[in-house]
Amino acid sequence: MRIVVLGGGLSPERDVSKKSASLIANALIRKGHSVALIDLYEGIENDEPVDYLFKRGADEFTYEIPEEEPDLNELIREHGGRKEWLGPRVIEICKACDCVFVGLHGSHGEDGRMQAVLEAFGIRYTGCGYTGSVIAMDKDLSKRLIHGAGYKTAKWFTAYGSEIAYDRCVNEIGLPFVVKPIGCGSSCGVSIVHSEDEFDAAMAFAERYEQRIIIEQYIKGREITVSILNGKALPITEIIPHEGFYDYKNKYQSGLTTHVCPAELGGVNTERAKKIAEEEFDLLRMSAYGRIDMMFDGEDFWFIEANNLPGMTNTSLLPEAAAKAGIEYEDLCEMIAMKAGKKKHE
Repeated sequence: MRIVVLGGGLSPERDVSKKSASLIANALIRKGHSVALIDLYEGIENDEPVDYLFKRGADEFTYEIPEEEPDLNELIREHGGRKEWLGPRVIEICKACDCVFVGLHGSHGEDGRMQAVLEAFGIRYTGCGYTGSVIAMDKDLSKRLIHGAGYKTAKWFTAYGSEIAYDRCVNEIGLPFVVKPIGCGSSCGVSIVHSEDEFDAAMAFAERYEQRIIIEQYIKGREITVSILNGKALPITEIIPHEGFYDYKNKYQSGLTTHVCPAELGGVNTERAKKIAEEEFDLLRMSAYGRIDMMFDGEDFWFIEANNLPGMTNTSLLPEAAAKAGIEYEDLCEMIAMKAGKKKHE
């Protein structure tokens, strides 16, 4: 097949996406496909023929994730101040392929907007449709649906930064509490507040993303994630950061976090967690593949958030879980791409 892999973009998760997209492109080339790797924001600014952009048997693409999140304002300055998130010739190139592998994370790529654009042009693509993407990316909306359906989720409220005071957080949620933007992934903008001394810095960190903010009860327990592929749960992973919590640095710098897969939950709890995750995945109108992140307090499984375009890096959770189920990375990427050619989205 001729496949466009979209990565990068104008998102705080740009670097994670570039890493994922590079590895996906390499995997698909190794499986014999013709692949073009395109940055959603940068696009292609020359008039090179589209056919020349697709590579077979080429040198491997490489990208390493820096420890710090990207400076998007600097990126915009480097491109003459252009703020449009859809780069030059992106749609032209996507129309020339059999399917688009959406290797994006964060805004534009994960919140349904890119999926809607692709559907408008009749272009096949991987992952959730635009409906599931919108729901999963909006942490407040997804929690409302999960809570309304009777599943466990941490107590929370959502407001603009100017409406959030420390006393309100303590009175409504209690200590400690989690502060995070409503529509970011990869733990961008996330902090855990244990005392008033930590509050201002946590709010400033979250407000950098210019979104509403969730203040959420901190659930003490074991952090687990259930990867879903074609509606079925893969082996469960427990996430154990060596220091602090599972933040941006711990997620993407090798050696800072231990992943235990399959998680040692016991047979009954393992089946409970898988069943809950599959039901929540379906409830949120997710499809193809994704993850449901939970906390396990020893008795109950608490929904934290859904991830409709999980990372595909060498430290990412879904590829690790797939490998435990006997699905090698190259086969996983090809399976996802092949499904896109047959799937009707919402």
